[in-house]
Amino acid sequence: MKTTETAKTITIVLLAAIVLALTVTFKNNILLYSAFISFVIIIGANVLTKKAVGYFFETDVKIRFWSLYQYGFRKDMHFKKPVPMLWLSLLLALFSKGFLWWLAILEFDVAAKTERVSRRHGLYRFTQVTEWHMAWIAVWGIAINLILAIAGYFIGFEMFAKLSIYYAAWSILPISNLDGAKIFFSSKSMWAIIFTILVIFVGWGLII
Repeated sequence: MKTTETAKTITIVLLAAIVLALTVTFKNNILLYSAFISFVIIIGANVLTKKAVGYFFETDVKIRFWSLYQYGFRKDMHFKKPVPMLWLSLLLALFSKGFLWWLAILEFDVAAKTERVSRRHGLYRFTQVTEWHMAWIAVWGIAINLILAIAGYFIGFEMFAKLSIYYAAWSILPISNLDGAKIFFSSKSMWAIIFTILVIFVGWGLII
């Protein structure tokens, strides 16, 4: 089961890297290979960090492509089936001729591991993973991308640094089941702090 889940995660990371590389190099396909390698590292580090933090919380973090469930604020305003949004990045790049980027295409779910349930709450008892746990998992995913951006800049990979910043910035959007929504609905003050930090980084990314 673990091998299957690992293979699925790797496939998702690689496919997401391809889609985002095509998105950001729409007007300059020469940089496609560099963008692909950059996104493999950026997304891979993000996913591994989330899984590591989830492991610390004794939870299982599963990555999947972002799907849209709701189209309004009322509970009855939802689709019969989740609508996969993998196509959105490419569609926006196509219609804007590469001017508009959409880099938020992954989401994650968290479930308590059996060990967590048994050790903390007694055998066969259910324990819920809180919004606070999910928020911290999302925050650390964003944090590793900003750390990578700084490292990339200092070793001379400015394109990598910018893409890492932009990927983190798109992750903070508080919509649907994206990372930003998990942070926002857990702690609006935490979301505001992360948002402010990302605004500073995006400003830095625009001038480097």
